Amino acid sequence: MKVPWPIRQLVEVCEVVNGGTPKTKVPAYWDGPHHWITPAEMGKRLSPYVDATERTLTASGLDNSSARPLPPKSVILSSRAPIGHLVINTVPMATNQGCKGLVPRSGLSYKFLYYYLVSIREALDAMGTGATFRELSGGRLKEVPIPLPPLPEQQRIVAILDEAFEGIATAKANTEKNLRNARALFESHLQSVFTERGEGWIERRLKEVCEKITDGTHQTPTYFESGVVFLSSRNVTSGKIDWDRIKYIDKKQHLEMHRRVAPRLNDILLAKNGTTGVAAMVDRDVTFDIYVSLALLRALDVIRPSLLLHFINSPVAKAQFNKRLKGSGVPNLHLEEIREVVISFPKLLSAQDALIASLDRLSTETQNLESLYQQKLAALEALKKSLLHQAFTGQLTASAITTPSSATRSSPSAPKVRNSHSPGQRPGLDPKKELSPEGAKQGRG
Repeated sequence: MKVPWPIRQLVEVCEVVNGGTPKTKVPAYWDGPHHWITPAEMGKRLSPYVDATERTLTASGLDNSSARPLPPKSVILSSRAPIGHLVINTVPMATNQGCKGLVPRSGLSYKFLYYYLVSIREALDAMGTGATFRELSGGRLKEVPIPLPPLPEQQRIVAILDEAFEGIATAKANTEKNLRNARALFESHLQSVFTERGEGWIERRLKEVCEKITDGTHQTPTYFESGVVFLSSRNVTSGKIDWDRIKYIDKKQHLEMHRRVAPRLNDILLAKNGTTGVAAMVDRDVTFDIYVSLALLRALDVIRPSLLLHFINSPVAKAQFNKRLKGSGVPNLHLEEIREVVISFPKLLSAQDALIASLDRLSTETQNLESLYQQKLAALEALKKSLLHQAFTGQLTASAITTPSSATRSSPSAPKVRNSHSPGQRPGLDPKKELSPEGAKQGRG
């Protein structure tokens, strides 16, 4: 029977160091030899190790603030905005007040501490308090429990996690690349379709192929718990209408808005403010209204709405939209600019139908690939959580992890976790069910 690991509070095994910021308007405090990191910079990092920072302090800057250099191999935790970013400094480094430095005492491996904090990141975030922004206080952080196996056992666990996480990182990078490639494949095909133009194609402006090009109300509505559905550009960001995150207006506002535009089935909604150039077709026969951030395009009989949608979401249309964007702050497409966009398409409706069928098939295949890769990414994250859970409940052994010897770029495999029946439970956390990702299927090239 295994001897249970002792549980300690972080304050017993670490020195917890607060950060600080010298006055930003005093040049003598800045651009010196002392590294100084913030939560914003921590969030940009792909590696846990950091040896240089975007901003540095002078000796005077350190002396005139509460910032204090941490020794190398400390663990730095962002304690606000947000709670949970983690890095390991490899050189002396100070932090701002949004971070806590944890300097391990004798008997605690810095990498063991890092992995443990990663494993309880959600719990740390839940401990934050505050109305304006949530912050994890030094007092509460010091009370966080940590299992403390003997140092050789800590080092053994770290070695296993290092190897496993390296394999997971490789699989994740390859999967993300495949996801990008799947999206690029369809966009590349759309680009060629609408630029090469087959026989019998004609060229028109959008105002010549649409019965209506307008936008929604320019008045900010008053929202209600229920009533008539109200959509804005936030509901059209992925090529489909998001009918889940909707808002509601009352009947009085609805009647006023419907006098301007009454959306209907097969209309196309185009995001023209903020995230511009993304369109979706109205696929539900429901009554709703739209905000000014959405343009509505209603096709004439000369073009199928589905083909118009494919064009608007193509790189050809996006290039034209980008040239016509107005405003120095939030990008904005004006209606008159949308109306002048040029589209090429087959004149015969039968040819349009054949083209739509071909594009729809490729779109479906692309979406299936994207879904597969998204599932794999989710499974890789679940696998990391499973490994961390096993590591800090005494269940992780070298034989529990196998790394495939023949992973490929197009079908990367991650380390797999075998079922473990060793007793043990992480302090303050419930066990997680283990998950293993399946290898991604070979995508069509």
